[in-house]
Amino acid sequence: MKLVILGLLMNQNRHPYEIRQIIKERDMHHYIKIQDGSLYYAIDQLVKEGNIVVVDVVKDNSNRPDKTIYGITEAGKAKFHELLYENITVGTMFYKPINAALAFTPLGDEKLVVEALEAKIAETEKRVDMLKTNYEEHVPFVPRSSLYIMKGFYEHARLELDWLRRIHRDAVDGRLREVGRPLEEHHE
Repeated sequence: MKLVILGLLMNQNRHPYEIRQIIKERDMHHYIKIQDGSLYYAIDQLVKEGNIVVVDVVKDNSNRPDKTIYGITEAGKAKFHELLYENITVGTMFYKPINAALAFTPLGDEKLVVEALEAKIAETEKRVDMLKTNYEEHVPFVPRSSLYIMKGFYEHARLELDWLRRIHRDAVDGRLREVGRPLEEHHE
């Protein structure tokens, strides 16, 4: 979250609501955890750390609260670069609930496992379509670096869909309990 805030402040001073809107417009919620509370908490932490400062408070004559505009400091620019390179090089861990479930499917009811896999496949098909559409809609107006994120999520979702379909076929054929046979290579 801090990297996103600092990155958005690198080009322009902004109000937290504007930061949240940009995150939403660029569909960043697909790859970062964002909640209103976490955004404001991260901003408070960045202020305490000296990475951002209040540069303006816009008075509102209506009943709305004043708008606090934040800007990035030199320390914040250094922190941005540190977080940027750290996030590029950090190792990837995959924690998916389905993996824990797959380990125990031989103990479950085969019919229920097949039904659960069908529901998961339907959900994943929708996600693949949504991610493809999202990517195509953003091509005209986001930087190429952001397109890599969107295209990556789309490609991962397509790969996951193929994987789920293979598991489903084995479940339907009653093969999830089999031992001693390697998985066949499938490229769909």
